[in-house]
Amino acid sequence: MAVPDPTAPWFGLDSETLRFLEVHQARALAIPGRGWRDLGDAVMLYSVQEEDPFFNRLVGVRWPSDRAAFDARLDEVCELFAALQRTPHVWAIPGLSEPHDLIGRLAARGFSDRGGGFDMVLVRESDPATPPLPDGAVVEHWNRLTDAEIPGRADVLARVVAESFEVPMERHANLVREIGLTLGRPDFHAYVVAIDGEPVATGQRYTFDGASYLSSIGTRPKWRGRGLAEHLTRRLAADSLGDGVRLVYLGVYADNAAAIKLYEKLGFAILGGRSADMLQIRSK
Repeated sequence: MAVPDPTAPWFGLDSETLRFLEVHQARALAIPGRGWRDLGDAVMLYSVQEEDPFFNRLVGVRWPSDRAAFDARLDEVCELFAALQRTPHVWAIPGLSEPHDLIGRLAARGFSDRGGGFDMVLVRESDPATPPLPDGAVVEHWNRLTDAEIPGRADVLARVVAESFEVPMERHANLVREIGLTLGRPDFHAYVVAIDGEPVATGQRYTFDGASYLSSIGTRPKWRGRGLAEHLTRRLAADSLGDGVRLVYLGVYADNAAAIKLYEKLGFAILGGRSADMLQIRSK
């Protein structure tokens, strides 16, 4: 498989492919209870049950630069969010979202950047010498589970994810439900590292339409520093390529320097600028 060209602007990916990646992630998150809608000049991810802005946002924004036309479109979008009883939320990427000064225009209309990050795309295959797992460690790969298997596996994944990413305990039931719905998808692959039978780390991928989105790569605090995240990331990328995809990518928070360094070591590169997580905090 040919990976993106690391010497070319935007790694040689054209505007259509770049927008595809924006939309692909939203589609990956659209489990039952969430949906995505192509508005033509943006794509909306919406959750019926969850008010969390992460699951209620616009991506792939390509709005007109003309001031009057832009303001009219933003008004329409804000009305749509209001009708859905959600806070207006736009995921803006410098150099990719349109107009080019989208972030500044949104800020002028009462939107605030609540913390963005980077998209990273695989531009080269990493060194195949994957560090060995610790003694007693095994990796389980879960895909196309039976209905009977899903509840127990969802609880295991929820426990590992919650501890790895400091998810409050009061969200456990919702997290189990969300993961259970995700495990029912044929395009979802979960990987769990267990040491002496104890689940300690996980990584996940959504692989469909020629691309693979990697997510939730994390290790419970007690077991960090043993190379588990590196092992899982290598495995996720290798298995994605083995499935014949043309694009492998992930997202990382801008302040997570350690993760960015690891992903760069494994062949990923930052795609474009730091995204802005623009959430409206006051009315016009």
